[in-house]
Amino acid sequence: METLQEKEDKVSIPRIGDMAPEFEAVTTQGNITFPNDYVGEWVILFSHPADFTPVCTSEFITFAHLEDKFAKANCKLVGLSIDGLYSHIAWLRTIKEKIEFNGMKNVEVKFPLIEDITMEIAKKYGMIQPGESKTQAVRAVFFIDPKGIIRALIYYPLSLGRNFDEIYRALIAMQTSDKFAVATPADWTPGDDVIVSPAGSCDQAQERMINTDELECEDWFFCTKKLDRDTILSDILKN
Repeated sequence: METLQEKEDKVSIPRIGDMAPEFEAVTTQGNITFPNDYVGEWVILFSHPADFTPVCTSEFITFAHLEDKFAKANCKLVGLSIDGLYSHIAWLRTIKEKIEFNGMKNVEVKFPLIEDITMEIAKKYGMIQPGESKTQAVRAVFFIDPKGIIRALIYYPLSLGRNFDEIYRALIAMQTSDKFAVATPADWTPGDDVIVSPAGSCDQAQERMINTDELECEDWFFCTKKLDRDTILSDILKN
């Protein structure tokens, strides 16, 4: 028989392909209903351990600096920690008025930062992981598509600041896969060759090895093709 503590310590994490768990929340930009308020847009929902902490501060400055870049890719940012609204407001004001990081200063955080004192939302998304901390959220990142479906997730420990180039790369790669019905190989960035689906029959496999006008095939199951960077970005990014 499980003890109450053992039940509380269990972490349930939404899976890729699941609908994003729904919630209503108070934020620094007003109340939101998630994910309904974001239908038709990608969302990056991310958690951080606590306000007024240095790693989190560096991340919020970076996310705020990149907000317009994500917006051009039809992606909204939504942050969360288990601190209260007034703490959030005071922290974001301090960031704008006092903190400089990597040459970025006077940065205003305009995206919503969720108040989650009860940890109800953080627990829905598996952001509280007792082995790391029972009172702070780990650095979770959820990529949620325009239909409200979780498409990818990344978790970092409290001590490790996130790589924002990778977060943006992953977003563009998933959008490229959706738009052009391709996959993206290791370390892919826009302009690199993309991977086409493996052949579905012996005849198709043979044809691929013979017809190399469009495809570059290492073997019947490993074929790539060119996909121009400008073609990708013109279809994905807003002007």
